[in-house]
Amino acid sequence: MPKQIKNAKIALLDFNLQRAKMALGVSIVIKDPKQVEEMKQREADIIKERIQLILKAGANVILTTKGIDDLCMKYFIEAGAMAVRRCKKEDLRKIAKSTGGSVVTTLGDLEGLESFDAANLGVADYVGQERIADDELILIKGCKQTKTASIILRGANSYMLEEMERSLHDAISIVKRTLESKNVVAGGGAVETALSIYLENFATTLGSREQLAIAEFAEALLVIPKTLIVNAAFDSIDLVAKLRAVHNLAQTDKAKKDLQWYGLDLVNGKIRNNLEAGVLEPSISKVKSIKFAVEAAITILRIDDMIKLHPKKQEQHDDH
Repeated sequence: MPKQIKNAKIALLDFNLQRAKMALGVSIVIKDPKQVEEMKQREADIIKERIQLILKAGANVILTTKGIDDLCMKYFIEAGAMAVRRCKKEDLRKIAKSTGGSVVTTLGDLEGLESFDAANLGVADYVGQERIADDELILIKGCKQTKTASIILRGANSYMLEEMERSLHDAISIVKRTLESKNVVAGGGAVETALSIYLENFATTLGSREQLAIAEFAEALLVIPKTLIVNAAFDSIDLVAKLRAVHNLAQTDKAKKDLQWYGLDLVNGKIRNNLEAGVLEPSISKVKSIKFAVEAAITILRIDDMIKLHPKKQEQHDDH
């Protein structure tokens, strides 16, 4: 069977390519021993006809979620096609989306016959089996429909691979969120510190009890930069104080407005311009995390009362 196919037409199947067998419980009256041979031949011909339908449609790569037996393999080898069995259904769906094909679950058509439409075939420039480290992988390149990419991760053990996958997923999600929000903000605690300073100044303009709530909210925002610093094993009091001083200047002195981009540099344990350093975060993530935190706090405050009812006193009956 060929290991590389160029200008691939991919058939994506979700059924068995195995010799048809008579269903259990079917009784047949056989008068002539030749009929047994004819019946066995017909069983072999049924699957041959199905394979011919797929090949005639132009398929030269066949991927199926089920099995392919030796008899069927023979027909594919003769046709110079590449057949792969036991593919994951989830993988086939992704390949179908990328190549413009569709997963076929049955060859039955509306006329009650069997047919295979060439429109179900996916198109790719190249399909081949290649060896990467110790594994044989089927690579599909130059898909017709979308610019899909696969990332192959290699690591010493499964724990490392899982960690790599999580990190990669986070990175891709961040890019997705950035494209969604179309806005970025400086990272490293810059946003939380700036908000904290702004809210503290705003709280002093109010002459009611709300001042306390806003001041507490401003204080709570500083948990983020403090936690970041503690995780990096630096002095949180010192760095947060420097960060607050810088952001206070940025908000009070128009000439020093550029200081608003200042955040933490946790490698060297100091503060720096994170916009220039390229430490950025999508603004939608910041907005949502603050919203969810506020909602959680409000929920806790709402249920922070416990009402107890005194048990009913049982009426005493005098026994006479």
